[in-house]
Amino acid sequence: MSKPWILISPSSRGIGHALTAHLLHRTTLPILATARSSDLSAVKESLVSASSHGSQEKNLEDDASRLHVTHLDVTDEASVEAAAAKAAELFPPSSHHLHLAFALPGILHPEKHPRGVDYDDALETFKVNTLGPMMLMKWFGELLPRKGTDLTLIRELAIGGDCKDNDLTQFRVPSHATWLTNSARVGSTSDNRLGGWYSYRASKAGVNSITKSFDLHLRTRSAEKAMAIAYHPGTVKTEFSREFWGNVAEGKLFTPEFAVQKMLEVVETRTIEDRGKCWDWKGEEVLP
Repeated sequence: MSKPWILISPSSRGIGHALTAHLLHRTTLPILATARSSDLSAVKESLVSASSHGSQEKNLEDDASRLHVTHLDVTDEASVEAAAAKAAELFPPSSHHLHLAFALPGILHPEKHPRGVDYDDALETFKVNTLGPMMLMKWFGELLPRKGTDLTLIRELAIGGDCKDNDLTQFRVPSHATWLTNSARVGSTSDNRLGGWYSYRASKAGVNSITKSFDLHLRTRSAEKAMAIAYHPGTVKTEFSREFWGNVAEGKLFTPEFAVQKMLEVVETRTIEDRGKCWDWKGEEVLP
């Protein structure tokens, strides 16, 4: 039986940080978290501390033993390759498989009109938002289960749940592996009613496109044992969106914790028939 593990990239702040802490708290699976920081020990300490959720009874030593933090910069392919090699060392493909992957890199340079587009800023946007996830797919995709991978163990977890306490926020690991790439509703061409944000919109449209292509690859490589989806989390109250907090409608600016809860609800409830598409935080499809 192949043993499952989780990838979250990046994990040092924002949604990635909240997601890593949440999955440390709500599952018993090992996690590989990535960060561009040179101080990986500080990143790990922050994640383990956040996973306790203020509980004095939380076993932080267990969380620390299951959490591995490695350097990864999605704009540097060599670092992505090295991180994937580290993953294969920690979780040998002969006995393990990547079961949940969250590719979350993102930056935003908000151009209001064509003359506002700066070439270097736009290039950076594509490097991080589109090529970044593509490099993660390239180097970590081989660690997802294949057609012949024995998923008996994860199916047992999916039936029984994989949570350390029996509260309403438990997360049931899906029986199929899921690769989730962070996208955005503004990446939808059919939903573009306001224009602007040229490079960001295009980069996220690219995310949806490569996610579909990657999922078609997984159909052949993994059949029904692995799928890829894109995901729109809504507007989350992180440093990424700080400039726009005042423009968000009441009730639509989400805390990272709420955003993580909705993300995992979508992961938990998508079936293999939902593969290759972009889904939003409400579980509704975002059309291309």
